[in-house]
Amino acid sequence: MAQENVEVPITGKIVGVNVKVGDTVKEGDTLCLLESMKMENPILAPVDGTITQVGVSVEQVVKPGDLVAIIEY
Repeated sequence: MAQENVEVPITGKIVGVNVKVGDTVKEGDTLCLLESMKMENPILAPVDGTITQVGVSVEQVVKPGDLVAIIEY
């Protein structure tokens, strides 16, 4: 099966994680919320599939390129 690595697009802090390993997601589902410059930015699933790895946790400070999740499809 193919895998999609979802990465952080901007520097910020994770304020919510909506998925866990084994969850099924649809394209457009919110994987987590990232706060940057006082705004909450949803990180969305780019494909339908199953979460095989979650790379972030609440309160974690992240930078572009950090792994949010791996989706197998």
